[in-house]
Amino acid sequence: MSKSIISNLCSVERDLALIVDRDRVKIFAPLAKLTTFNVGGNADLLVEVRTAKELVDVLHVARETDLPVTLFGGGSNVLVGDLGVRGLVVLMRGGEIRLTSPDRVLADSGVTINGLVRWTISKGLGGLESWAGTPGTVGGAVAGNAHFDGRLISEVIDHVQVVTQNGKKFDISAKQFEFGYDASRLKSNGEVLLSATFLVHEGDRTKLRATARKSLLFRKQSQPLAVPSAGCIFRNPSPDEAPSGLPVSAGALLDDAGLKGKLVGGARVSDTHANFVVNEGGATAQDIRTLVRF
Repeated sequence: MSKSIISNLCSVERDLALIVDRDRVKIFAPLAKLTTFNVGGNADLLVEVRTAKELVDVLHVARETDLPVTLFGGGSNVLVGDLGVRGLVVLMRGGEIRLTSPDRVLADSGVTINGLVRWTISKGLGGLESWAGTPGTVGGAVAGNAHFDGRLISEVIDHVQVVTQNGKKFDISAKQFEFGYDASRLKSNGEVLLSATFLVHEGDRTKLRATARKSLLFRKQSQPLAVPSAGCIFRNPSPDEAPSGLPVSAGALLDDAGLKGKLVGGARVSDTHANFVVNEGGATAQDIRTLVRF
């Protein structure tokens, strides 16, 4: 890396340290331990943001310095290359959760889904308890329209707030957010999620906790949660894409193809769930990419 690039990174580092605590800005920061795969190289520059305002201000600095931005939430459903990530990685951690009306809860994009579920249950609010055990953050769940047990998280979203590449903030209803299977408009237009407002209702805490425990138990029994992975690798086929006689399930198709247990380096197709690639220790991003493309 040239001296001029390093000098520019140091300059941006100083600008970011005026927005967040200095210890939340790092040059050449390792990313592997920030992912659920536990693989990947370094970020040229990493900043941890904890509020929507910090996020907006950091994005402004990146825009003014023409530095490419990569957003990072809980580190699930992502594979960081062995050579790392160029530019600025914005690590979103925590944020605000608050009741905005009797049946609406706002959560900042850096809030974990599990944290949001625990918060709503503690307040006796139903609607999100089935999402217990979902890895990652609100931002990641909204961007990819997280799904579980046949449901999409967009079904419990009222509206979201985003910031554009030009720094403009505005609200968008769920109906206008171009949600689809594994999709939303965040994947195509450069907008960044600041918060999402979820639909909730009054509920009995005991029953809500029971539903959450049931969801957690299902995940523990059907997914290889004890080893590093990034969740399901492939999207499920639509009913008209699935071969006759097989479930509409990527895992079932991979299992039928005899790929359970397939190994490349330290990466293996899980014996528990064929749509999971797991890091058995020492896997590289290239191992995983090779296995996924097998």
